[in-house]
Order: sequence, then C-alpha cells, then structure tokens
Amino acid sequence: MKRLFPLIILLTLLFTGCKKPVTNYTMEGKWTYPGNNLNTMYIYENGIRYTYYCIGSDCDSLYNTFQAGDTNSIPGTNNYTFVNDTLRVDLNFGNELVTPITFECDGGKANFTTPGYSLVRLNSGCN
Repeated sequence: MKRLFPLIILLTLLFTGCKKPVTNYTMEGKWTYPGNNLNTMYIYENGIRYTYYCIGSDCDSLYNTFQAGDTNSIPGTNNYTFVNDTLRVDLNFGNELVTPITFECDGGKANFTTPGYSLVRLNSGCN
C-alpha cells in the first residue's frame, strides 16, 4: 500500500494536469517608460495607440487626466494588435514594431523583447 500511494499521486498529477495558472495580460491602458525619463505616455485602446508628451515635473498627474482620442495626444495614431504575447504596432509609412512581450509585476510592466526596453502601466507602482 505504501508503494501504491506515490503512484496514485503521480497519476493524479499527470491526468489532472499540474499546470501553472494562465494569466492573460493586455496592452490596453496607459503606459510610460520606467522613471518616466522620456516624458512620453502611450494609451493603447481598441487597437489604436495614442502618443502623449509632457513638459513639466508632474507628468503622471497630467497623464491621469488624458483620455484616448482627446485633443492632448500628438496628431496621428498607430494601429496595433496584441496576439499570443506579440505586439505589432504599425508605425506608418511601411514601418512596424513587432516584438514579443513578457510581463512582470502582475501585468504592470511590459518588457519588449526585440528593442530591449520596457514600459510600465501608469499608476501600477512598477519600475
């Protein structure tokens, strides 16, 4: 009986699946660079990326007031898709950003594999 118990546990794990929970993060929302040293924010919403710039010392407070499609974004937008952890942004004129994304900090930090930089979700507390 003692030998049977480990076998039952092993078979249970094999057939029920000892799987890591799947977490589906999204790019939807407001994103800035860590430390916001570039004073740039992107809003990803409904397949469109809006770009915002801030000149001043308290950009996060200002960014919290902006909404996708308002008159505060720079003219022009970029279409994007996020499928199977790959972000594709149409940068216009035949240019694209295509990169796998890995997330940290419960989805609050997006690491762009190909260009090698990260964005943090506004108000996520991640750096």
